[in-house]
Amino acid sequence: MTDTLPASAGDPRPARVGIQVPPQHATWAQIRRTAATLEELGVDLLLNWDHFFPLSGDRGGLHFECWTMLGAWAESTESVEIGALVTCNSYRNPNLLADMARTVDHISGGRLVLGIGSGWAQLDYDEYGYEFGTAGGRLDDLARDLPVIRDRWTRLNPPPTRDIPILIGGGGEKKTLRIVAEHADIWHGFGEPQEIAHKHRVLDEWCARRGRDPLEIERSAGVAFVPGRNPDQTGDYASNADQLYAVGTRLFTASVAAADPDLARVRDLVQWRDEVNARRSRTQALPG
Repeated sequence: MTDTLPASAGDPRPARVGIQVPPQHATWAQIRRTAATLEELGVDLLLNWDHFFPLSGDRGGLHFECWTMLGAWAESTESVEIGALVTCNSYRNPNLLADMARTVDHISGGRLVLGIGSGWAQLDYDEYGYEFGTAGGRLDDLARDLPVIRDRWTRLNPPPTRDIPILIGGGGEKKTLRIVAEHADIWHGFGEPQEIAHKHRVLDEWCARRGRDPLEIERSAGVAFVPGRNPDQTGDYASNADQLYAVGTRLFTASVAAADPDLARVRDLVQWRDEVNARRSRTQALPG
């Protein structure tokens, strides 16, 4: 694989910000209040996750279920898109999941993004009685079920309000990125910009094999923050968002704790987004 820029580096989409509010170690009132605050700050996408137990701290601590929360967010927010980072494909029949997503799509007025992955948290499987199987088998199930979900959407009455975007999370180069090339509207991954650029190039290759324009897939990645900035910069944090943007990332995600959200990071990331998009607009407006 060469070090040339991936096709996504030329993506004309504007930068967007997604903030994940893990449904752990917080009351519902705190989660709801944090979601409302994030919408007021202007984030583009509000995310939770699909697990049954906390992923950090006390594993027996406060925790809430993903999709009932998305239904509540659909009512309690007005403009921000909502979704999971990510739904575990193993936990629900794909036809049922399609119907759930269609319903939340309507409740939200067309603001749902269906984030989905193959699943990995064995505690969830063991405690709730799902077969854990193998990583490869769970990916095969995801590839099998995504067409089922799309087909069910065509047969529901009423149908979804829009073509619900599908976000697939995961970085496996042999199976996951092939599934992304075949089914996803958004791909999400984690890593340093060099690793993300490599994954983008692999995804570009899978798109070429499947006859798909790689720019049809928006690229998403988690942002790394470092407290403090250079003297000539404003804000409380520096991040690697510029480097991620240069290799084609357009959706930038971070996480805040609902019980004590670090809103300074969010404000800095939203400000960065607005500055990048303003520069992009000025460049596009230049003659020639």
